[in-house]
Amino acid sequence: MIHLQENIKPYSKAIVKLLKGTVEKKDKVWTETLHYRNEIQDYISQIGLELIIKEDDGYAFIKQFEIDNEGNTIGLVSRRQVGFETSIVLVILRQIIEDFESNPIESISEKYILHSELVEEIEFFLTEKYNHVQFLKGLDSYIKKVIDLGYLKVVPSNEIDPKYMIHKIIKEKITLDTLKEFKEKLQEYVESI
Repeated sequence: MIHLQENIKPYSKAIVKLLKGTVEKKDKVWTETLHYRNEIQDYISQIGLELIIKEDDGYAFIKQFEIDNEGNTIGLVSRRQVGFETSIVLVILRQIIEDFESNPIESISEKYILHSELVEEIEFFLTEKYNHVQFLKGLDSYIKKVIDLGYLKVVPSNEIDPKYMIHKIIKEKITLDTLKEFKEKLQEYVESI
């Protein structure tokens, strides 16, 4: 047991937190993550992972690196399938972040959105042929899934209309190419109805 304790590094807690999810600037291990970035990368690369640090945006995470040109990984982390409706919410949030960053407001670095504003954006996004009523019935469950995935955070408030912060990590997971591709597929789907 004593021998095992000798293997613990000053950045071990940072690695554990990264393996569990995103490390943010406010987290206790943020400083260690920045200070020991090379050591952390050396350690996690042995199991096919890459450290991504977005210092300006205040977060870090790990992702699997691809071992070939077909996008295969060593399979440490399974890819999560999200439903079509949850994908729509993700795409809308990604578009909102893109619009926000294209028109920056000097003192605001994070994008917040009210539940009612999100519903409005979704209604605007969906075409007339799409079943709005059915989609909106399940919207709370789709939003909860997005929260569980870490792309949206509930901001504590006493207001009736919940407020969310869109986590910028969504830019890393849903690229502009993915955004464009999804919009095209959605258009094809709607036209086929």
